[in-house]
Amino acid sequence: MSTLGKYFRKLKPEKTSNLKVVVLCVFTASTFWLLNALNKDNYTTTVTQPVVIDYDKEEYMAVAGVPREVRISINGNGWDLLKRHFKIGVTEFEIRLEEPSRQPYLLTSDIESQLSEHVGTTNLVDIAPDTLFYQIDKIVSKRIQLVADTTENILAENHAFASAIEIEPKTVMVTGPISIIEQLEGILRVPLGERNIEDDFSRLLPLELDRELSRYLSLDEETAQISFKVEEFLENTLQLEINKLYFPNNVDINSEITEVRVNLYVKESRLEDFQNLELAATLNYNNRNREDSTISVSLNTAPDYIRDVSFEPESFKLTYE
Repeated sequence: MSTLGKYFRKLKPEKTSNLKVVVLCVFTASTFWLLNALNKDNYTTTVTQPVVIDYDKEEYMAVAGVPREVRISINGNGWDLLKRHFKIGVTEFEIRLEEPSRQPYLLTSDIESQLSEHVGTTNLVDIAPDTLFYQIDKIVSKRIQLVADTTENILAENHAFASAIEIEPKTVMVTGPISIIEQLEGILRVPLGERNIEDDFSRLLPLELDRELSRYLSLDEETAQISFKVEEFLENTLQLEINKLYFPNNVDINSEITEVRVNLYVKESRLEDFQNLELAATLNYNNRNREDSTISVSLNTAPDYIRDVSFEPESFKLTYE
């Protein structure tokens, strides 16, 4: 039992009755005071006014959050202000924008008279903030290039493209807010969906935008055919005699080595051409490093079907008599 309950039990019946009368009187007086206060005018308070930014949704699209409400100071009857506080009968205030892409803001002073009428029986005193910011762009359509996404190495080790990458269609029409389209920078990369590719490739692939862009943009094509040829480079190891070029009589290499080991990769389709090459390991004096007096080994010829050439040793120290 509560302390207050124990207190009432200890009171005599006539005292309890008197206390109840006092409480009832206080409650009644408070109620009359509150009702009388609410009936008075010239109260001022700050409330939230819901707003809706309206524009042609077929011609424009919001690419950033648009205002949903403003804070307004209003003056009026206590009952009206109480209803506004509890959002009883409060309706959204519509702000119509004819060309919203022309400027990214609206001064609230421009809507003050209309909003004053909207708040009805109360008087509008002030609007906060003084500026409403938004970003609503014109919807446009633009044709952009389709590009196979090769930003990562998608081919298997020691493999290379043996042809150009063919894409059909070559372009796609994208529709949406112009500022979002510009983020694509004129291209749409198409992931190949595979890695370590060893064989010729030909697949019909989906055209997809990332989740953030897909909220705003649409494409007029759903798929694209991507194809290309792949060729393997085969490893070869050779022992080649050293061929010195343009060495003065008083200059030599500080070594008795006459051959170097060469490791390289040859395109599979050009193996016969490679075997017919007369390769030599060259030391060209004109290409020496003047700072440390060293000279690096190079091949006497470097056709495009040879790659990843390495030598052992890679360079020699020069000696001068």
